[in-house]
Parts: sequence; structure tokens; C-alpha cells
Amino acid sequence: MGALHAGHASLLRRARELAGRAGRVVASVFLNPVQFDNADDLATYPASPQEDISLCEACGADIVFMPASEEMYAPDRSMRLEETSLSTVLCGARRPGHFAGVCLVVSKLFNLVQPTDAIFGKKDYQQLVILRRMVRDMDIPVAIHGVEIVREPDGLALSSRNRRLAPEQRAAAPALRKSLLAAKDAYESGAMAAEICGRVKETLGALPDVRPEYVELVDAETLRPATEAGRLDLLAAAAWFGGVRLIDNIELQRS
Repeated sequence: MGALHAGHASLLRRARELAGRAGRVVASVFLNPVQFDNADDLATYPASPQEDISLCEACGADIVFMPASEEMYAPDRSMRLEETSLSTVLCGARRPGHFAGVCLVVSKLFNLVQPTDAIFGKKDYQQLVILRRMVRDMDIPVAIHGVEIVREPDGLALSSRNRRLAPEQRAAAPALRKSLLAAKDAYESGAMAAEICGRVKETLGALPDVRPEYVELVDAETLRPATEAGRLDLLAAAAWFGGVRLIDNIELQRS
């Protein structure tokens, strides 16, 4: 959605690898208004179009698609595309309409570009899972690839929203990752889900001007409470650092 950073660069480089010399890489940069449930968040979302184009070119993009909102949405549009299971938990439970907006714009981008492969980051893990379900259920011939989270040296997941953190909030933000790593140790020691999530909430809640929104341990494919041994689990969290909402997660495997 713009304000691109090294995390986005990793997606583009992965796309370039998949495409090889003969293929084409298309980067879409579009601040999608229909996936924002908060008008203030849309209004304050950072934008740096010229820097974004330069980054896309440097990472091997052949085409940068940067449409205006009116090019993507007719003023009398009346179609929706809604996922009704995976989007009802985690971020989706707290951001009504968000993933309907994501599914709509991504389906439109797929129709316009008709790619063979599409690359998304694992920081927005719920989005990745929902888009995999969308292409499965809608028979869209696109292979979805997930790319690992890129982090600052102190562990903070790269995000366009990091630019909005005040200095004291930026100093506190790495606690989100640190609390998840501490919870990973508890998970691997056999702790129950309530204890694992409680540790993260307690750590974050003790910090000034930090408000945990949710911490949940779920199955990484279904996003429902993790119950089966041997399956891949996901510990996902969202927290407010001042007025900036950050998300992070960690994949876990219990034997």
C-alpha cells in the first residue's frame, strides 16, 4: 500500500527469482481505501511514491502499477467479495470489513495482471491464509507464496506504520517481538495456551502507553484454537503503541 521498505524489497526479490530471466515481475502499489475500517488510519497512512518506484526498479520489477482510487473503483460499485470464516478472528474480529476489502482489491489485481504466482509477507499472516483460501475457493490459477518477516536489528518487524511511532514508542516497540520469543520458550516447554498468551499480554501491558489488543495461539492453517499436536501453530499478537497499531507473529511446531 506504499511507503515501501526492505520487507517489500524481499517480496520483489523473491518474485524476480521465481520469474527468472524470461518472466515479468509486476509490483502493485495502491493505498486501498476499502480495506480501512478507520478513516483516520487511511488519512495518516504514509506515502512516498517516487521512493517506492525507485525501490521496485532496484529490486527487479518490470512494471509498477500505481493506480488512482477512481481507476480501481467505479463511483457506483456494488460488488463485494467476503470470506466468512478465517476473517472472523484475530485482526478480522476487530477490523470489520477489512479483509473483504483485501479480497476485493487482490482479486481485481489478479484479474488485471493474470499472474502465475503472487508473493505476500508473513507479517500479515491472516491475510496470507485468507488469500490462499480465496484462490482455492474461487479457482483462481495463482500460486500464493509466503515470505518470512524482515526485521530491524532489534527485532521489530518492518512496517510502513513504523514511521508514525514517536521516539519513546519506537524504543518500546521491540518488546512485541521479545515477548513472542519468550512465549515460544513456554510453548516448547509444554505450557497451555492461556499461560502462553497471558505472558505476552502481561509483558506488553506493563509498558507505558502500550495496550495489547489481542494475543492468540491458533492453528496456522485454520486460525482456530490450536489443539492438534504435530500441526503448525501460530502465536499472533496486535498491540497499540500510542496511536500506532502493530502486529507480529511467530510460527510454532509442537511435537
